[in-house]
This record gives sequence, C-alpha cells and structure tokens, in this order.
Amino acid sequence: MKKVSIAIILLLFVAANSMNAQRSADPAFDRMMNDLINFSVPLLTCQEYKKLVKTQEIILLDAREVYEYEVSHIANAKHIGYKVFNKKALAGVSKDAIIVVYSSVGERSEKIGEHLVKMGYKNVYNLYGGIFEWANQKNTLVTGGGSVTTKVHAFDKSQAQWLKSGDKVFR
Repeated sequence: MKKVSIAIILLLFVAANSMNAQRSADPAFDRMMNDLINFSVPLLTCQEYKKLVKTQEIILLDAREVYEYEVSHIANAKHIGYKVFNKKALAGVSKDAIIVVYSSVGERSEKIGEHLVKMGYKNVYNLYGGIFEWANQKNTLVTGGGSVTTKVHAFDKSQAQWLKSGDKVFR
C-alpha cells in the first residue's frame, strides 16, 4: 500500500509539472531550460521537492564535480558526480527509492538521472533549475564541511548569468 501511495503522490507532482510550462519565476530561465534539457527524466520544482521531503524519504544526489559540491550543496545531498560517477553514493539505496538528482541548472543531473534509470532505479527525478534555482529561491546551502553559506559554484560564465542570488564562485 505504501508503494502505491508514493507512486500516486509522484504522479500528481509530475502531472502538475507537465501542466505548468513556467516552472521558475523567470520566463527567460524557463526558455533556457527548455532548450537545455530533453525532459527525459521527470522534473520536480524546488517547491515540490520541499513538500515531498516532508512526507517521504528522499535520496538527494548532487551530480556536479566534487569541487563544486565542496563550495556548496543542498543539505543532505550525497555527491554522485558527473565526469567521475561515485557509485558508492548508491550503496544501500533500493531500486524503489525516490531519488532526486540536481546539478547547476539541470543538464548534468538529467544525464545522471538517465544513467540511474538504466541501472534499474524506478523513481528518479531531476530538480528543475538545479542548485541555481534553489539558491535563487533563497533556500539554504551548506559547504562540504556543513556550514551554511551563500556561495555557489557558478560552473561557467555563460551559466552564471542564471544565478541571481548568492555569491558566485568560479574555479
């Protein structure tokens, strides 16, 4: 019964996503996202994630590089990486677990989400807008050491334009 209720809740979130073309407060950001991702992995907005995490156990995975993760990440996120895929982050994770993956804006996390689905994980979601949207909505970020921070690794100068809140850090 619990698996059925989880599936129903997630289907409602995905259905709500497909009905709302605008997912952020910035229409230009939404247009960029429409051009950037393939929508091959179901999306959750930051608000949907925050509601869902209150009622369900979520495995949150950061698909950025370790140096980006160390600057800041969403609390409780495990580093999975992108170029170097950290399979250890999946140790003990059930194939039925709800997994939410994020990156800077969602492109790398979509690719990692596709990989997780190929590995047999059934409930994989991409956090819409990634850590940039999370920061833009003024949600809490933590450093690799666990301290609260306003710093966000901005990936590159072209994507940095989408980070409107927080302190941009470049490698």
